[in-house]
Amino acid sequence: MNKLKAIRGMRDVLPDETPMWQWLEKKFRHMAYRYGYQEMRLPLLEPVSLFERAVGEATDIVSKEMYNFLDKNGEHITLRPEGTSGCMRAVLENNMCYNKTQRLWYQGPMFRYERPQKGRLRQFTQFGAEAFGMAGADVDAELIFMVRDLFRELGILNHVRLEINSLGTLEERKAHRRELIKWFEQHRTLLDEDSLARLEVNPLRILDSKNPEMQQMIEQAPRLLDYLHEESRNHFETLCLMLDRAGIAYQINPRLVRGLDYYTRSVFEWITDALGSQGTVCGGGRYDGLAQLFSDKPLPASGFAIGIERLLLLIQTVTQNDHPDWHCRPDAVITSELDDDGVQALLLAESLRHENGALNILVDCSGARLKKQHQTALKTHCRYIITLNNDGEIRLWDLTDNAQITTDKKQLVDQLSKRH
Repeated sequence: MNKLKAIRGMRDVLPDETPMWQWLEKKFRHMAYRYGYQEMRLPLLEPVSLFERAVGEATDIVSKEMYNFLDKNGEHITLRPEGTSGCMRAVLENNMCYNKTQRLWYQGPMFRYERPQKGRLRQFTQFGAEAFGMAGADVDAELIFMVRDLFRELGILNHVRLEINSLGTLEERKAHRRELIKWFEQHRTLLDEDSLARLEVNPLRILDSKNPEMQQMIEQAPRLLDYLHEESRNHFETLCLMLDRAGIAYQINPRLVRGLDYYTRSVFEWITDALGSQGTVCGGGRYDGLAQLFSDKPLPASGFAIGIERLLLLIQTVTQNDHPDWHCRPDAVITSELDDDGVQALLLAESLRHENGALNILVDCSGARLKKQHQTALKTHCRYIITLNNDGEIRLWDLTDNAQITTDKKQLVDQLSKRH
């Protein structure tokens, strides 16, 4: 019989890992609410047309990576590859920005069919924040502030760096695109296969190539920053000024383009050198043109997304995989040598939970010998082992000071209340 396995690129989060996830998710929620962002819960399935329009048919996401299929009604749908497009769809569909702005955050699985590797899975999890209805550079800066505060709270701020750029408006990009195509045509013999494919459909993405043989040529290519008009230049200069005043170090990277077609003006990435080639921990920017792909009315918007698996990998790397909040352990384990099918142990646990709501209590229901039960309890790293003895006594073993006392049920409640 063939052994059942998870689908390639999709992994289980096992019980010894979930406390770390819960710890990080709590940090996300806390930071989002501190900045006034409200939670949005989006469906996993969306129409394929949503991403064809929003992300762009020429992008790798749409052309190669989406999980598309026809449902029983013949509708062409997909597992969502990213969250921004679905969030914009929800805002427009529910008229959420009628005479007001919105600050939203979401979290959940995304799906892309690509080669699995360290820090990159086919089912991955993202935390995202999106701000709608605000056109200024101030909200772009606010999003960067939020990520900076989050990374500082997670203890990784010294292991990441911020890179920023401006992609200008659609018209400015068109002017730059024409010059960029001319440049790459002049150096066509240096382009690799992927870059040749992108030359006509999305030449800006060639700037993001990691091919070492192309780097010198790319460095000398026309820069989009040189094609910005006054309004876009002022927007970018204002963002830089706000970051300077907030004491946030950054590097202007004219080759930073992001991977999606809907970005305009400000774009940014937080990058680490601790994870090898998978260095981008957070990416975001402004996408003022996205709403007009679905609606007649413009809606300025800005946001970011963080890959949780990659962020956890970075945290584990820089903290040597040790943090006090990553351990989910019971306060007390109840063991028993009574021959009553565990009835007394279960009833005692219920009584203690009701008497002290702060206690997490695990009952050993294995039916093993008492010595084996104690060995198992010690592996949980609990503070107390409570044992029901054959003589009717209850023994409390406090592992912090290795003290053992014999007590009864009433005294046990008092002892636990004093100690815990």
